[in-house]
Amino acid sequence: MFKVIQRSVGPASLSLLTFKVYAAPKKDSPPKNSVKVDELSLYSVPEGQLKYVEEARSQLEERISQLRHYCEPYTTWCQETYSQTKPKMQNLVQWGLDSYDYLQNAPPGFFPRLGVIGFAGLIGLLLARGSKIKKLVYPPGFMGLAGSLYYPQQAIVFAQVSGERLYDWGLRGYIVIEDLWKENFQKPGNVKNSPGTK
Repeated sequence: MFKVIQRSVGPASLSLLTFKVYAAPKKDSPPKNSVKVDELSLYSVPEGQLKYVEEARSQLEERISQLRHYCEPYTTWCQETYSQTKPKMQNLVQWGLDSYDYLQNAPPGFFPRLGVIGFAGLIGLLLARGSKIKKLVYPPGFMGLAGSLYYPQQAIVFAQVSGERLYDWGLRGYIVIEDLWKENFQKPGNVKNSPGTK
């Protein structure tokens, strides 16, 4: 066993030693002249001035260039539209994921309430036969009534906010109609005591 250890340790100890190796020219070879870096053809600079000459465009390259210039407004419009709609779509996807999580962990009694509210909307749709205005008003109205029975606090907040908005819209509409009435239907001769008339 001692001999095996000596053989395996011997080459390992030699690898840790450092040696210097000196190369000597052969005695029979003629002396060589050393070459400088500038003399190598790889590093030599050709004489004369360089001038960049652009190649003539082929017909294919011309057509591609024309197509790029033609499509540039459309591509910029698409990029702008994408950058504007991307956050909205991300918000929509996040809302969908949140809704999915809520429906997976719905509170007790949520689905029966949802069924009653949906059934009220169907009854409103059945009662609204024949008139387009009724079809727009009855289903949401019946669904709102059914929803307000189950969620009274949210219904009160919704009614207050929507009432304020309806009042604002009505006031704006009244102002717009009044301005249009004054501009288009009021005749200059009908105005009494206007400045400049006696």
